Amino acid sequence: MALEKPYQDIPGTTIFDADQSRLGYHLNQFCMSLMKADNRARFKADERAYLDEWPMTEAQKQAVLDRDLNRCIALGGNIYFLAKIGATDGKSFQQMAGSMTGMSEEEYREMMLGGGRSVEGNRYIGEDGDAQAHHQPQGRRN
Repeated sequence: MALEKPYQDIPGTTIFDADQSRLGYHLNQFCMSLMKADNRARFKADERAYLDEWPMTEAQKQAVLDRDLNRCIALGGNIYFLAKIGATDGKSFQQMAGSMTGMSEEEYREMMLGGGRSVEGNRYIGEDGDAQAHHQPQGRRN
C-alpha cells in the first residue's frame, strides 16, 4: 500500500520525497556532474550531446535545455542539485528562484526582504478558511 501523502495538497510545492528522488535520480546525478570544470565545459560546448550521455527521460532533458526549473522539479529534480545548472550558466540562486516565480531578480529580492509570500490562501488546495478541516475524513467536515 502506498504511503498517504497529505503534503501533496500544498499549492505550488513539490516535496522531494523518496518517490521524487527515484524519479529524478539521473537528472540529479547529471547536475552533480557539473561540479567538475571539465564536465561544465563539455555541457556548455554541446548541451544536447552531454545530456544524451545520461539515462534521463526526454522530458527531463528538454526541461534542462529550456532551463525550466519548475518542470525539472516536477520531474524529480532537487533544487540544491539544479542549482549546479544555474551556477554553470553564471546565475545566482536568487536569479534562479526569481525565474521560478515569474519575477525578476529585483522583484524576488524585494518580496523576500518584505517577509516572503503571504500564507493566506496558500496552505492547502481547496482551503476554505479552516486549514485543519481539509484533512478530516469525509463526512466529518463542518
